[in-house]
Amino acid sequence: MSGGATGTPTPDSAATAPAGTTSTAPSARRIWTRVRGTALVVALVLIGGLVLATVRSADAHGALDPRSTEPHGSRAVAELLEQRGVTLTLATTLDEATAATNSETTLLVTAPDLLTDAQRSTLRSTMENSAGRTVLLGAGSPSLDILAPGVTGAPGTTVTNLDPACTLPAATRAGSVDLGGERYEVAPGTTADSCYPSGGRPTLVRLPGPGTTDTVLLGSPDILYNTRLDQQGNASLALQLLGSRPHLVWYLPSLYDASADASEDDTTENFLSLIPSGWLWGTLQLALAALLAAVWRGRRLGPLVTERLPVAVRASETTEGRARLYRKANARDRAASVLRTATRTRLAPLLGVATRDAHSPELLLPALSARLPGTTADPQHLLFGPTPADDSTLIRLADQLDALEREVRTS
Repeated sequence: MSGGATGTPTPDSAATAPAGTTSTAPSARRIWTRVRGTALVVALVLIGGLVLATVRSADAHGALDPRSTEPHGSRAVAELLEQRGVTLTLATTLDEATAATNSETTLLVTAPDLLTDAQRSTLRSTMENSAGRTVLLGAGSPSLDILAPGVTGAPGTTVTNLDPACTLPAATRAGSVDLGGERYEVAPGTTADSCYPSGGRPTLVRLPGPGTTDTVLLGSPDILYNTRLDQQGNASLALQLLGSRPHLVWYLPSLYDASADASEDDTTENFLSLIPSGWLWGTLQLALAALLAAVWRGRRLGPLVTERLPVAVRASETTEGRARLYRKANARDRAASVLRTATRTRLAPLLGVATRDAHSPELLLPALSARLPGTTADPQHLLFGPTPADDSTLIRLADQLDALEREVRTS
């Protein structure tokens, strides 16, 4: 049997591979050609994002920033307070906030839940010693135990127009305002003014302390936003709460604060909470798009497509390679089946049997016996026999099949 010429694998093939490269691995140039379009798009997105961030960072600030004119900024209320003679100090670290706080000061903490436990303890000590007012925006369960003992948080609600329903002078003068968000529950025996209830629980709580000290909890910061300041009694309530002292310390907690002694989990949580929801949704959409692109570009079931190889591979080399794979995997059953199938396929036309019937022993064996009545070989065993027990038996089977085919051709 001429295995090299026909492409049939023979385990004992001794063909020598020709000199020169036969590697089908893509070259660096070909890889670059494939990925340069994707790389260009990614580079443009990154460059565009950096340029946009640089341009906007010059005149834009974050939410509740007294310098920001954005819808969720607070420049409007800051200017109103300054017109009323209240001096404003912006603090981005806890050290700056505590250093500027005294008995003539209102300390506004815009995001108390971002602080670590160590920072909250320091802030609590400052609140007790300052004899001033502290306003906490959206304080939830993480910070209430330390900053507002005796008060617990409840699940947040939608910000709506709420009535005071209390006797706190600032609330009664302001009337209805846009509040909601975090709701609070004051422990029995705790002295407090509870206003603007939502679902039976207040969204504004004032906790009086010794002397002139007090703490105000606002469930939502919406009354300080530029877009909401002129609605309902928002401006009145904001000016009364923040303008009761001549000096206002506006504290914007930052992850870059050196006083933060947080664990890795706390740092990750705080960092994620600072990311705008739009960016999180955008990242999710990009991940979904990447997944869909991977599915689209992945291997799909379908007919085989002929591909031009970068180099010519000799049939004998392919046969030898497949034979070595069969031998490495001890796949004698597969190798014997391939040898017998190829021999039957070539013998059928020589014996006058249709190619579709080449693998039917009822049709092929009688035609072979009629062609070779005196043969000493056992056609049934050679063409349809069991799997060889070892490699030597497999090699002997290949030789016998080759001899049988030569005998048929010369008969």
